[in-house]
Amino acid sequence: MNWFERKIRRYEHRRWTTDDNRRVQPFHWGLEHIGGSPNDSNPRAFLREYARDAIEHSADWFAASPATDYRLDRENILSFTSSIESPWPENNTVHAQLFPARKTSGPGPAVLVLPNWNAKWHGQNGLCRWIQRLGITVLKMSMPYHDRRMAAGHERADQICGPNIGLTLQANRQAVQDARRCLRWLEQQGFTKLGILGTSLGSSVGYITLVHDPAVRAGGFFHVSTYYADVVSQGMTTNHVWEGLRQHVTVDELRNYWAPISPMPYVERGMGAGRNCFLVYGKYDPTMLPELTRQMLDSLRRHGADARTLELHCGHYSLELPPFSYIAGYRMLSFFLQSLA
Repeated sequence: MNWFERKIRRYEHRRWTTDDNRRVQPFHWGLEHIGGSPNDSNPRAFLREYARDAIEHSADWFAASPATDYRLDRENILSFTSSIESPWPENNTVHAQLFPARKTSGPGPAVLVLPNWNAKWHGQNGLCRWIQRLGITVLKMSMPYHDRRMAAGHERADQICGPNIGLTLQANRQAVQDARRCLRWLEQQGFTKLGILGTSLGSSVGYITLVHDPAVRAGGFFHVSTYYADVVSQGMTTNHVWEGLRQHVTVDELRNYWAPISPMPYVERGMGAGRNCFLVYGKYDPTMLPELTRQMLDSLRRHGADARTLELHCGHYSLELPPFSYIAGYRMLSFFLQSLA
């Protein structure tokens, strides 16, 4: 390990330790969130069958009709009812911030931005304004259980990534369906050149949205990986989640249960082979390990995808630092300008 890698890894660890509100949550099968019974005597069998059926019929599982109650206020905040009703009322209204591009002869291109896990309301606004200044309209969606959608009494979005297996499935499915409702609103405003930009958790949700929504022309993703379970069990920022799971399920079991909300199964089915993608990742990322990213890239190529890639000598958090943020931002914006022209 050279001195620069050690420096990056020390920074990653220091940033990770600044969040002192991570707690190991109790384990739950959570079958009640996915149509099962909390008293099922064989939850493993139920989850195996549920996951298999969800992947085989993913077009239906992720389907979402346009909302009937879109509202855009004076501050350019779009809100509408989610297609999935969760147990927390706060989470059932979707909020998204609109960054309209300068008026031109037509609506021009638009990009839906899906932020990282536990992003704040104003997180990534700088990126959105950067894209906006280049003539691309941006709609940044709050992920389920985040900021304005956070469940009362919670400080973190543990429902979308936590040791409740069924709830994690439901929340990520909800994120994809919410994203598709955002895309339908953009279409109603006349936008036809649509892209999607995801970061970390947002990249997982974004890729699944991309391959299931034919209206999306291009997808750009910061940090990418294979299976949800592999990230949770191996990543630094999710070790408290794995701590709540590891006494109850193996990694192989969890990979199976959470396969429907993972990018890899859809890559292996050849979905997205003809889609325009750009994937950016850190060589020293301790959260979405680069070996998992390379597995994803190898699988994409084996199944006919020709994704553009950029490997930077940084980690997960340090991608936000210059010069990495400038390089990644410039390349990502160039990708969207070309792909949505």
